[in-house]
Amino acid sequence: MAKFFVGVVTGVLLVVLAVAALLGLAVMASRRTPQISAGSVLVLRLRGEIPEKPGVEMPEFLGGGEAPATVANIWMALRRASSDPRIKAVVLEPEDLSVGWARLEEIRSDLEAFRRSGKPVFAYLRNPSAREYYLALAATRIYIGASEPLMLKGLRAEIYYFQKTLDKLGVSVEVEHTGKYKDFGDMFTRSDMSPETREVISSVVDGLYGNLVDRIAEARHKTPSEIRAIVDQGPFTARQALKAGLVDQLSFEDEAWTDLKNRLHGGDPKKVTLGQYIQATAESAGLTARKRIALVVAEGEIVRGDPGNDGQGEGSLTSYGFDKVLRGVAADPAVKGVVVRIDSPGGEVTASDEIWREMNLLSKKKPVVISMSDVAASGGYYMAMTGDPIVAYPETETGSIGVVFGKPNLHGLYDKLGVTKGSVERGRHADIDSDYTPLSPEEREVLRAGIDESYRDFLDKVATARRRKVEEIEPVAQGRVWLGPEARRRGLVDELGGLDTAIGMVKKKAGIPAGENVSVLLYPPRQSFLELILRSRSTESMLDARVRQVIGRAPYRAWMRGGFLRAMPVWFDVR
Repeated sequence: MAKFFVGVVTGVLLVVLAVAALLGLAVMASRRTPQISAGSVLVLRLRGEIPEKPGVEMPEFLGGGEAPATVANIWMALRRASSDPRIKAVVLEPEDLSVGWARLEEIRSDLEAFRRSGKPVFAYLRNPSAREYYLALAATRIYIGASEPLMLKGLRAEIYYFQKTLDKLGVSVEVEHTGKYKDFGDMFTRSDMSPETREVISSVVDGLYGNLVDRIAEARHKTPSEIRAIVDQGPFTARQALKAGLVDQLSFEDEAWTDLKNRLHGGDPKKVTLGQYIQATAESAGLTARKRIALVVAEGEIVRGDPGNDGQGEGSLTSYGFDKVLRGVAADPAVKGVVVRIDSPGGEVTASDEIWREMNLLSKKKPVVISMSDVAASGGYYMAMTGDPIVAYPETETGSIGVVFGKPNLHGLYDKLGVTKGSVERGRHADIDSDYTPLSPEEREVLRAGIDESYRDFLDKVATARRRKVEEIEPVAQGRVWLGPEARRRGLVDELGGLDTAIGMVKKKAGIPAGENVSVLLYPPRQSFLELILRSRSTESMLDARVRQVIGRAPYRAWMRGGFLRAMPVWFDVR
């Protein structure tokens, strides 16, 4: 019997080792460096989301193929390709994008920078919305199929309101907040926009629409008033778009490639994907440069997480994980400067405070510049208060300086379900966070005192970091969200620009000559398939990722946990 048991265990171990060896060989085979031939064309097929933080690198034999593009690797690839004699042009093929306007502006400006090298950019559009068309504005020529509609028709922002639904369910949500614009929770307590919300959203949409009109006018050689009149006629058929001067040519994709071949005056162009180009040029892209700049990505809803978080593969921005990343960067002597890239609507107060402290510790050791992406608001703005320069896009949503508390009251729902709760309490306010009892007037006073104290702390940190008086900051706080240009005029950010601007500024702070080659390393790095296998992923984190796919960036997890929050006042998407 003992021999049989030993034989079974040995057999199982051999199978496990064999499988591990096969996986290792498959992963190594999938990493073979592609070769870039002369006369190549870099093809940017951009689909769906374009995240800031890299995801898991899955091998091809498991259906992974190329990892989704990130903002940083698009930026890096276009910078390399502009001076690479093997790359003759870029072909942009965006489709069904789900990307914020600041990220779109980064990619659009990167394409324009590539064009300034003297090489062309050709865009081929499939069923484009304003997002895909916005990127195509950087192209030398814009192609569209004769049967493809151009869904360019202006912009709108919509907000869901659930009060009537919650009333039917017997659920109420109780909210306390500071600042007249910190209307966090209105979607649960109202059935329509408050005047303050409408004021802010109108300002945001006006800014984004004005920028869209200006970009189209500049690219299509028309006046902004002409473009406004044209957009009011949309959406367009392909022929209507051509007649209006919005696109250059109607053609099938193969015809567009033939046109590109003729314009390049060469043989058939050799197509190189973004992933292939990044992999092929990684070794020669300055990674051997003596001086390194760390590009640290802070993306997602801010929560504490758990001590085992390491900053990789997390759907949220956990203080445990992100602080470890910051400490690792601070301790690396090869890192001469740091750009912290923030894309976060905020979240838990304590987690925001922990990240703020680690950011300030990093700032004492390394030159730091903050680069804001689509949104760096509330806790996402709070963590940037190090006193270092802040760079934002014209489309960045930032500010939202305020604090909120909210909790659901499910008593009515329990009654409908026949559920009752009994409790034994010690302490006057023991049930302040109970989902079975409403807040009493005295409890609201207690919460208000805590919220006001946290708000004053927020104001003090902003005033110190921005070298202003609290009295100057408070009028532009109040929980209000600002776009980049408005935030700059009010002293909340320093410069308008993207990654090129931020890298240039941190090189200057670090005393690195502007023309000197440096390595730009992304933190946290892309997680490999084997690392994914070795890391444990809890059921909670998998559920968190799935829910996030459904409701987007909304800080639902921090909200449901209760407590004081530094979070965006409203969740909206401009389309």
